[in-house]
Amino acid sequence: MQTFTVERLSFDSLTELPNSWQPADYKALLAKTGYDNPDEVAPEELLEMTHMALTDLEPTEAARLVLEYLFADQLTTGQIDNLAHQMLTEKLWEENPELEQHEGFFKATQLLYTAYNGKFPRAEAVQFQVQLTAADDDGLQLFDANPEAPLLRLLGQGMPDNTLLKRLFHEQLDGASFPEAASIIWQLHPSRRTEQSIVFEVVSSAYWLDDFKYADTYEAQTQADEVVEES
Repeated sequence: MQTFTVERLSFDSLTELPNSWQPADYKALLAKTGYDNPDEVAPEELLEMTHMALTDLEPTEAARLVLEYLFADQLTTGQIDNLAHQMLTEKLWEENPELEQHEGFFKATQLLYTAYNGKFPRAEAVQFQVQLTAADDDGLQLFDANPEAPLLRLLGQGMPDNTLLKRLFHEQLDGASFPEAASIIWQLHPSRRTEQSIVFEVVSSAYWLDDFKYADTYEAQTQADEVVEES
């Protein structure tokens, strides 16, 4: 186990994920709606045109189109049809059992919520900076590969005992195998690093990490996930 001082530097709520939709994505969606020559749309007009093209459709049809684009290789046509109806009332980025699809459901819902002026659920995410200072000289090596699991173990210790992350994943937080971690932390970027400290930019669902906004500076221990050798 490695010991760290954990300091929350900032905390913000988001309704859109940073850089989640790119110009190429908007052009692809426009093409799926039957829009002629999406490549000719000016970059600054792509989002507005995508909203307009989607709202020419019924909400469930627009949801189906967006889900087809995001999950073409992961979901069947029947699954997409069911989810397109559920999206109107359910927060799929929280309620769907497939954690690895949560970020995609958030992206889809945020786009449709804006396009349809609130007919879809309001998506809420969090973005924060956290500084980790290692007690040992080689402590930061823990985050060189697959940093999400050791980071979540540290973040969890700064949140209340009744927080959802602890209630659902207490065994993974206490143990050495947390494969779900990479699906809980959606975006993770190291913003600066010294010999003994590192600052991470974290983006996740408010569902999991909203309670971290109350965290004070604290000491905590963590470990990397065990690497399972495939036979």
